[in-house]
Amino acid sequence: MPPKHRLVVANGPNLDILGTREPDIYGRQTLADIQAMVDAKAEEYGWTVSFFQSNHEGELIDRLHKEGPDSIGVIINPAALTHYSIALYDCLRALDVPVVEVHLSNLFARTEEYRSRSVTAPAALGFICGFGSRSYILAMEYLNAVYE
Repeated sequence: MPPKHRLVVANGPNLDILGTREPDIYGRQTLADIQAMVDAKAEEYGWTVSFFQSNHEGELIDRLHKEGPDSIGVIINPAALTHYSIALYDCLRALDVPVVEVHLSNLFARTEEYRSRSVTAPAALGFICGFGSRSYILAMEYLNAVYE
């Protein structure tokens, strides 16, 4: 593993209201519940985690510019930004670390046509969706395997 042991986990708009927002789609876990799962898995790997959420595209980009380059990788759930944010795509492309995009729901099974495409995914090394909060853990398992 390289000398950097910090994982960046970025979360986009409306993920701060998980648990109450459309629980039939996103589940009943809160973002704090997901963070606790991520922190526990990171501890197993000897990593620290910078876990954050913003409802503002520019704030997410600023944090990724600042924290992404000195990390082992980035896990991002862009939420609604997935479908239209070229600025976030450009930010992710500029990072010189592995990026894994995750989603709680299966984008390709959603009824709204626009939800079945991601403009940010081509900037990521991988894309995991449909496994609820486990999507984050699967991304971490992959990043750990990269550095074993």
